[in-house]
Amino acid sequence: MENNFSLAGKVIIVTGGTGILGHSFVNAIVEAGGSVGILGRNEKVAHERAESINKAGGKAIALVADVLDETQLLACKRQILDAFGKIDGLVNAAGGNQPEGVLMPGEDLFQMNLAGMKKVMDLNLWGTILPTQIFGQSIAETGGGSIVNISSMNSKRAISRVLGYNLGKAGVDYYNQWFAVELANRYGDKIRMNAIAPGFFLTEQNRGLLTVPDGGYTERGNLVINHTPFKRFGDPDELKGALVWLLSDASKFVTGTMISVDGGFSVYGGV
Repeated sequence: MENNFSLAGKVIIVTGGTGILGHSFVNAIVEAGGSVGILGRNEKVAHERAESINKAGGKAIALVADVLDETQLLACKRQILDAFGKIDGLVNAAGGNQPEGVLMPGEDLFQMNLAGMKKVMDLNLWGTILPTQIFGQSIAETGGGSIVNISSMNSKRAISRVLGYNLGKAGVDYYNQWFAVELANRYGDKIRMNAIAPGFFLTEQNRGLLTVPDGGYTERGNLVINHTPFKRFGDPDELKGALVWLLSDASKFVTGTMISVDGGFSVYGGV
């Protein structure tokens, strides 16, 4: 019986591949039989992860770049094409929040750091668009493939403090729909774009906002838990199934959609 969930023979790039969620995405692709380009700014981690995969019999390459730097991305495209000869898929996982994009409760709403908010918005929105422009062209030349964007619960609700992140992910949601339609108009069913909207997972960027050093939750962390029906944060490996499905031929009639992996956060009304 044919395994439509297999990624065997496919070459897929993961931006943000040196992060916590990116690590699970990279491993999911390899476990499904795919070859992976681990793209991130942390050169040491990228090489360590690629080396570990290759030693275990998988196929991976480290790609060091900032997703907002076109020159670096073009160099990575040449690097992966030299190594594997094609690109079949892209996971736009680079993003997140930054300290200058946080408005604390005691700060003046009309004196917030707009430059910091814009920086975070640009990272999440243009850090998705630019890699798609560069690597997507190669996917078209391959003849077909799948692009998966990473959205967030922050695009569904008015999550306090992090305006730049909210705006960036809301932009990703619209881009996900718009670009999926444009791809279909030009390439038919050959190239698809979809998104995953994770709920709350602990990452480098949000750990300090949600947890305290002894392992407990901050006030904000408790609010998240109380509004998540499963009453816990997600485990990064719980994103693997949705990702492999969207990258594989098992979802070949799916485009422009968004899959929430959130423990029920997006549908909970609080009562």
